[in-house]
Amino acid sequence: MIPSSVISPVQHPLLLIVEDSNEDFEAFERFMRQSSLAIPVYRCLNGDEALAFLYHTDRYTDPESAPRPGLILLDLNLPGTDGREVLRRIKQDNNLKSVPVVIFTTSNNSKDIEACYQQGVNSYIIKPMDFGLLKRSIQTLLDYWFDITMLPKNSLKKG
Repeated sequence: MIPSSVISPVQHPLLLIVEDSNEDFEAFERFMRQSSLAIPVYRCLNGDEALAFLYHTDRYTDPESAPRPGLILLDLNLPGTDGREVLRRIKQDNNLKSVPVVIFTTSNNSKDIEACYQQGVNSYIIKPMDFGLLKRSIQTLLDYWFDITMLPKNSLKKG
């Protein structure tokens, strides 16, 4: 039998959050701190920054500063390159298409929902306006993707 002190704790793949709203990101961070899961989080403020992160360009040329995410939480309505285009680029790229993408947005437009699933999104969540529902949605998201589901290895592949 191996002593429990020798067993390393579970290391979770990193979460890339692409969100321009500081308020939404801070709420997400607050809930994550309350979670028992230790998930490394990186944030991009817009679609252009997310693509730079994923393709190791601009300020992310060093793969250490932009490791491959295990999950991408993507807002649709971003300044510059929007989330729809980021999703399209991820799912058409052979090096990135296996990374799960969850849309987390205020858009309940059926055309957006259908288009995202056609592009290969793994889940589409509408941000609840109610604080209690938002907390429950985030906790369910974290539990499902980081506690229940097996995610791809957090390898440092170049995109």
